[in-house]
Amino acid sequence: MSNVRAVQVKLPDFRLPGADWADCFEIHVAGRVLTAMEAARLTLGTMPGWIRLLVQIRNLFASLVGLKKGADRSLAAETRIGIFPLISQSESTVVLGLDDWHLDFRLVVDVEGDGAGGTRLRSMTLVRRKNLFGKLYIGVITPFHRLIVPAVLRSAL
Repeated sequence: MSNVRAVQVKLPDFRLPGADWADCFEIHVAGRVLTAMEAARLTLGTMPGWIRLLVQIRNLFASLVGLKKGADRSLAAETRIGIFPLISQSESTVVLGLDDWHLDFRLVVDVEGDGAGGTRLRSMTLVRRKNLFGKLYIGVITPFHRLIVPAVLRSAL
């Protein structure tokens, strides 16, 4: 059962000028009106075990090559959602992200009411690859990313 669908992204996007890679997934949450912050915390605040394992493996690799591991866990909950630092928020959009030496990324969570007491929830990832390592990194993680984002969105159901 999958009601997550891929949505085409047009670049450039003002939330990450210079982004050269993007994807977006959407799900309909029936019977619940969510703010962007509620949706972001619901989907990203607690990851399923298999995703946490993949993040741990990624972080092990990251420590070997000097990549950031996400938000500093000592930061207040208001400044991060899970491992993602909060950049901006409004009622309908939350932007999370991190800049590193190989790439910058933004995770944009958008919500829109469906007029029937439900919510259309979108998760868009924007990436600005800064060098060859950034391009290789995205190439390696994209298959995992395309499994993780729909799974995380389904947790809003």
